Amino acid sequence: MPTPAKTAAPAALDTKFFGHPRGLSTLFFTEMWERFSYYGMRALLILFMTAAPAAGGLGFDTATAGAIYGLYTSMVYMTTLPGGWIADRLIGPQRAVLYGGILIASGHFSMAVPSLAMFYLGLFLIVIGTGLLKGNVSVIVGRLYSADDARRDAGYSIFYMGINTGAFVAPLICGYLGQRVDWHLGFGAAGVGMV
Repeated sequence: MPTPAKTAAPAALDTKFFGHPRGLSTLFFTEMWERFSYYGMRALLILFMTAAPAAGGLGFDTATAGAIYGLYTSMVYMTTLPGGWIADRLIGPQRAVLYGGILIASGHFSMAVPSLAMFYLGLFLIVIGTGLLKGNVSVIVGRLYSADDARRDAGYSIFYMGINTGAFVAPLICGYLGQRVDWHLGFGAAGVGMV
């Protein structure tokens, strides 16, 4: 007769990350850096768009900058629906997260290039990438645990700590670099975090 340890689910035996499955550490840092990149860029976005061209900005009026900002932030969350469908039906959540992270980093690096076309391309890539990554990384966290694993709620709490850490630190670092050094360096720092 097999011992209870041999009949337990493999996930229940994995306790390498603070008593949780090892994969949680990868997902924790993936989401932490994704939020770092998102909130770091958001901290600069309106300021960059409304700054005078002589100061390195785009010189947009406040209404135009606000409209672009609102469209961007809403599309980041609205694209999670097609991102989830693509992962569910076509490529799976792991590939969706990988491709999403690559697109997000590419978007930030595009915004690091001082060009209006690259600015819009960067926003577009970040929107598509976040749509692929955002919803699917949470799905993978859930798959680390069996349905009756008591650690599941605590695992999500650890995962959300990564979100909060990235969101807290990002405006401080990217905001400082963007406003005090160079706008495009701030956008690039968000991309480095995502890589």
